[in-house]
Amino acid sequence: MSLDKPINYIGKNVKIGKNVKIWHFTYIGDNTVIGDNVMIGSLCHIDYNVRIGDNVRIEGSCYIPPLTVIGNNVFIGPATVFTNDPYPPSKHLTGVIVEDDVVIGARSVIKAGVRLGRACVIGMGSVVTKNVPPNTVVLGNPAKPVYNREEYERKKSCWENRITI
Repeated sequence: MSLDKPINYIGKNVKIGKNVKIWHFTYIGDNTVIGDNVMIGSLCHIDYNVRIGDNVRIEGSCYIPPLTVIGNNVFIGPATVFTNDPYPPSKHLTGVIVEDDVVIGARSVIKAGVRLGRACVIGMGSVVTKNVPPNTVVLGNPAKPVYNREEYERKKSCWENRITI
């Protein structure tokens, strides 16, 4: 084996859609399904039996355990960790469900069994221990609601246009 080229591991029975980019040193476990137009950053570990929708961006150094389901148009910031065992180590695992249009900030931790509702936003470094309703922005440890997605988009627009709030 030559060490001058990036090395990735793709398990058995993995289905990968069109226009998928997988960066260096990434692991994808058996029976995982990845939709179209997905980007997976370097050093990610996407375990077995994971479902990833279309137009998803997973930044580097993320851990996505078995039984996780990720919808369409989702952004997952670097070093985000999903869990699948609320009482480790147990014999019963449960996944995280991420609905469509969700944004997850860098270094967030999502507890096993949590559902992230459509178009919610998880602030960077948050620890999410409970379900997040649709269109809600949460942050902190533990993550708490701070405003809605409309306010988030307004703040984002001001930031991108260099307008002080």
